[in-house]
Amino acid sequence: MAAFFRWLRRNVIVIAGLLTLAYLLLPNIVVTVFSFNKPKGRFNYSWQEFSLDAWQDPCGVADMCGSLSLSLQIATWATIGATVLGTMIAFALVRYRFRARGAINSLIFLPMAMPEVVMAASLLTLFLNMGAQLGFWTVLIAHIMFCLSFVVTAVKARVMSMDPRLEQAAQDLYAGPVQTFLRVTLPIAAPGIAAGALLAFALSFDDFIITNFNAGSTVTFPMFVWGSAQRGTPVQINVIGTAMFLVAVLLVLSGMLIGKRRNKQSR
Repeated sequence: MAAFFRWLRRNVIVIAGLLTLAYLLLPNIVVTVFSFNKPKGRFNYSWQEFSLDAWQDPCGVADMCGSLSLSLQIATWATIGATVLGTMIAFALVRYRFRARGAINSLIFLPMAMPEVVMAASLLTLFLNMGAQLGFWTVLIAHIMFCLSFVVTAVKARVMSMDPRLEQAAQDLYAGPVQTFLRVTLPIAAPGIAAGALLAFALSFDDFIITNFNAGSTVTFPMFVWGSAQRGTPVQINVIGTAMFLVAVLLVLSGMLIGKRRNKQSR
């Protein structure tokens, strides 16, 4: 018994980490398992029998793949817009001194701290006062504004940790401003930019509250799932969720492998 407690004391952090990871992944496991279910009724809430029907026909539910495609388009464009603007803002806040810099630093975090429903209602009021027609473009603008703070935070942390002597060394070797940025600054800041872009894509694709306020008749995938839950939950929803989860896991694993290879090559 004493040996067991010594082993437990040595590995308590690892055990706690594994239990936390299992707790976080439990909903994904349930979604994956029920993607192979064949429910007898409209709701996919209880296990009936194993089936591959939903995987063989993931677009078998009307309008589901259309809403998925729309969500992917919005998330892609919102990621591009938020990443470009967020990267420029992050560099400006770190590298330059100007009036109201402190106020902007504080205000940039407001969308992260503010409840989504407040931001959604504010954006809706703005669009209505401007006479804008609610739809694809209002959702895209809202998503860019919502994701911008997260990109700025990720890129800013990376830029602040950069060693300015590397850029000075490039300039001493007669590299121009463009060459220095493309060959030194951008590669060093790339991990932070990539992290902000991935976070923006995930937030945009998954968002429901802001989208619901500003979508008008536009139906994204989260809105389709919410609407389906009122009438029935097709198994194809679980299939799409499982596929997105697997893609995210593959991206993370690929990033880890690429990082390990680069570390080995640098040594």
